[in-house]
Amino acid sequence: MSTDDKNRAIAAAILPLVGGAENISSVAHCMTRLRLGLRDRSLVQDEALKAVPAVMGVVEDDTYQIVLGPGTVARVTPEFEALVAAAPKPAHSADDLAAQGAAIKAAQKARNQTPVKLLLRKIANIFVPLIPALIGCGIIAGLNGLLVNLGWLPGITPALAAIASGFMALIAVFVGFNTAKEFGGTPILGGAVASIIVFAGVAKIEVFGQTLSPGQGGVLGALGAAVLAVYVEKWCRRWVPEALDVLVTPTLTVLISGLVTIFGLMFVAGEISQGIGDFATWLLANAGAGAGFLLGGLFLPLVMLGLHQALIPIHTTLIEQQGYTVLLPILAMAGAGQVGAAMAVYRKLPRNGSIRRTIKSALPAGFLGVGEPLIYGVSLPLGRPFITACIGGAFGGGFVGLFNMLGDQVGSTAIGPSGWALFPLLDGNKGLGETIAIYAGGLLVGYVVGFLATYFFGFSKELIEEFDVDTETAPETAAGAGAAPGAGTAPEPATAPEPAKV
Repeated sequence: MSTDDKNRAIAAAILPLVGGAENISSVAHCMTRLRLGLRDRSLVQDEALKAVPAVMGVVEDDTYQIVLGPGTVARVTPEFEALVAAAPKPAHSADDLAAQGAAIKAAQKARNQTPVKLLLRKIANIFVPLIPALIGCGIIAGLNGLLVNLGWLPGITPALAAIASGFMALIAVFVGFNTAKEFGGTPILGGAVASIIVFAGVAKIEVFGQTLSPGQGGVLGALGAAVLAVYVEKWCRRWVPEALDVLVTPTLTVLISGLVTIFGLMFVAGEISQGIGDFATWLLANAGAGAGFLLGGLFLPLVMLGLHQALIPIHTTLIEQQGYTVLLPILAMAGAGQVGAAMAVYRKLPRNGSIRRTIKSALPAGFLGVGEPLIYGVSLPLGRPFITACIGGAFGGGFVGLFNMLGDQVGSTAIGPSGWALFPLLDGNKGLGETIAIYAGGLLVGYVVGFLATYFFGFSKELIEEFDVDTETAPETAAGAGAAPGAGTAPEPATAPEPAKV
């Protein structure tokens, strides 16, 4: 079977299990998940969907998210969209449409959407589309650095440097475009205002006794400038006569937002960006082991609550300033603790064929940094193994943080990948070999501590009695294994995890 046929078959297997084309209101994807808007959630066959070989797990948030893994999801989504588009469209009466609208509205009200989480989701939606370019340019930058250090292909390395650096030089424009789009403005106006930040001519302007420099304020300045542009544009739409709107609104939007950006936002955002970089450097240099322990241990709970999205602009700011983010390799240790915990569960439940099969199928993805199948399929339903997985992540993070204290910075030139998939993106202030060795050592510590903590402390006697059963001959018990146990169950996640995978 060709690759196209395989992806088409996966899409065809998924479609009827989510209620068919008629039940799909929107289709999108991120790094690892097919995100579906559903008209009727009750039509989804969850267990049958999880049994599809290519499906690593499902997550329910504002959209229904099917975990397919990096690479696969980008190829399956177009096939899925084609199947939905080709399906016959049934006729709907006005009453049908009204009922659908009422159901959607009721479902939205029923969800726990706090203002903070909505804001963080908007921020994630601004930066997640930039991740593929960050990854591609980051890998090229790493390859170029290796060639320069080895003295190979000197005629090619300047071209590779230009390819790797071009996107980062203009990332503010892309942030401005996506910000305006996300906040309900005209995207190109957001990009136009943000482009002021990277324009070389700002070097001729003096603000607060200091000469501005191109790029000052970075992505934070671009984000603020674009949000301001959206509010100016919306104000103009309300007050400018319709006959003049096409001329006056964009002019005033760019002029007012641009002046505020030049004479205020660039300076303020530049100070904030510099402060973030200085604080991250100081923290890891002076309290790296402790900071790494806390960050590595708390990252999985942050992901479960959706609060990890607040770190995305910080990562991007560090990459823009220093060429890499020193936080991501530490946070990636959470995934290592998760892998170690899953392996311990495999050993502790030798008779539960169902859970062991789930672990065997999900471990390869876990090693590559895709942790949702292990989180939602193994550790979180069991409860205590989720906590011991966090302990493994804490020790792995502490290991990497310790070396930061000793002067060996370990960073990533892009965000998104984790686990073994982060190796091609590693960078630091020492040699590449030393950087790779420290990161690999952190992963190993996370695996080992996650395994040991789970093996010795992750199971109570009651938990083993309930789950260490032969699922092939005791289906009634196996069915219970799929649900969360009473006393040791972790809470349902408030939001699904977003661009940052572990």
